[in-house]
Amino acid sequence: MKRMPSVVLGLCSFTHDSSAALLVDGELIGFVEEERLSAEKHTKLYPARAIEWLLGQAKLTAADVDAVAYNFQPAHYLAESPAALRLALSPATRDRALARARGFAKVALRTQLRLRVIGRQFPAARVVPVLHHRAHQLTAFAASGWDEAAVLVVDSLGERQTTTIAHGHTAIRPVTQPLEAINDPASLGYVYGAVTEHLGWRRGDEEGTVMALAALGDPARFRHLFAEAVRTTSTGFHINPAYFPTRTLTSGYERTSRRFIAETCPERHPSEPLAEVHQDLAAALQERTDQVMVHLARRAHVLTGSPRLCVGGGVATNCVSIGKIIEAGVFDEVFVPPAPGDAGTAIGAALAVHVDVRSPRPLVGAARTCYLGPSYEDQALDLTPWPGLHQKTLGIEIAEFLADQLAHGTIVGLFQGAVEAGPRALGNRSILASPLEPGVVERLNATVKFREPFRPFAPMVLAERADEFFTLGQQAPYMSMASGVTDTTREQVPAIVHANGTSRLQTVTRSQNPFMHAVLTAFGRRTGVPVLINTSLNVKGKPICGTPEMALDCLASSGLDALLLEGRWITK
Repeated sequence: MKRMPSVVLGLCSFTHDSSAALLVDGELIGFVEEERLSAEKHTKLYPARAIEWLLGQAKLTAADVDAVAYNFQPAHYLAESPAALRLALSPATRDRALARARGFAKVALRTQLRLRVIGRQFPAARVVPVLHHRAHQLTAFAASGWDEAAVLVVDSLGERQTTTIAHGHTAIRPVTQPLEAINDPASLGYVYGAVTEHLGWRRGDEEGTVMALAALGDPARFRHLFAEAVRTTSTGFHINPAYFPTRTLTSGYERTSRRFIAETCPERHPSEPLAEVHQDLAAALQERTDQVMVHLARRAHVLTGSPRLCVGGGVATNCVSIGKIIEAGVFDEVFVPPAPGDAGTAIGAALAVHVDVRSPRPLVGAARTCYLGPSYEDQALDLTPWPGLHQKTLGIEIAEFLADQLAHGTIVGLFQGAVEAGPRALGNRSILASPLEPGVVERLNATVKFREPFRPFAPMVLAERADEFFTLGQQAPYMSMASGVTDTTREQVPAIVHANGTSRLQTVTRSQNPFMHAVLTAFGRRTGVPVLINTSLNVKGKPICGTPEMALDCLASSGLDALLLEGRWITK
């Protein structure tokens, strides 16, 4: 009989977006991404700060950890090597077959070595490698809080898998039953990353910029190309290597072909101005991504018969595609967890160990929550390193004060409570602004965030009044869904409407975030519009500010007017 771990540490480490999660007796103690504490965006370093905070929260040491769950299984990488050699039989893939076989074998060995490194940190623990897509599935399904749902995971690569469909159900603990899988080289995430890089942005970081650019282009120009490059099948899709050569996991191999370049445009350098061809390429890529995602969602419905869908994996951060799935009406409700990307698999990996030992303890603390990281509510604040900043302590009507400042056009950084999980600021590490202020989008992009002028800003809205402004028809608590807007929105708050007529909204309930609910209520009372612009507390190239020091740096180095940091009003 297996020994039942009562302390399980889940890790995402050594690849990108390092993070850690801790389960103690089935309760999720916390989760945090290392970048929020180290200030290094998308860091792949061992999440030492995250682990230290988690163990401190539980009053434990490394010696108390019974199991460490890692979010990749080396053996599944190794299994791809002989399969890769079969690509030598086709002229279209022959030139990369050997490099691919070597690349997957090398990553398998590297992953095995990483498991040993982790094991040395926790001498009393067993180290458990967890299949990557299983970790994604459990993260998404457990966060939904549902008893049953279809689970669709779409990313770039997890060992061999790129797309999986499972059926989630809960008795005492969440379980996902795998039903169907698509293996690399059929990868939607790979294609999106390849085009992101081709257009001059960082793959694995700035796909959202391409998604925003797509709204400005005409997809018809390259529609036929993407229909040829990403072909749907009865059970999924496959990628045409004539446009996107087979992945090798080895540096020095291009992700787009000469034919792709000849039929689209040369690779754009980041310093080059954007042209119409770049907009059209982004638009066609996004349109095809939407089509394939809806196709996969329909397949998930056929396989499970479920009225509800959970979506995870890196491609689940594409809010436009998630919005298209909802619009298609295949499911009654669609859910995306707050951390659908690789960072969130630290939670799923820990859950996998909890499930596999058949713990009698029910899972607690993972459903419908996003504020899982460190808070600094009682920390003293020394502004000596920031001589240009001044602070005053506010009274008890902080929400009313903030709403008044916002109504008068002040752009405010907000730092309160626990750090959010995932890539979106959800009211605890946010920059807030009035969408009614003339020129607010241009000002935010140019002087606060320092990013491209075509980038839109997302709104947050009182959940009970969302239908007045948005057509989504369901809750969107984690800012992961693009919604159509109503005539009221176009007339009263056009600043939050992107060029494609949508907004990536966050619906806020009193139970989810009492403070932000109070601020929105107060702002609505003053202006008639219970809607605010909400973007993450950071500037381009930096992670969301997880610590007071990071937030103060952000205030000092950007065009923010003020920072509300745990009840203290800080200005320049």
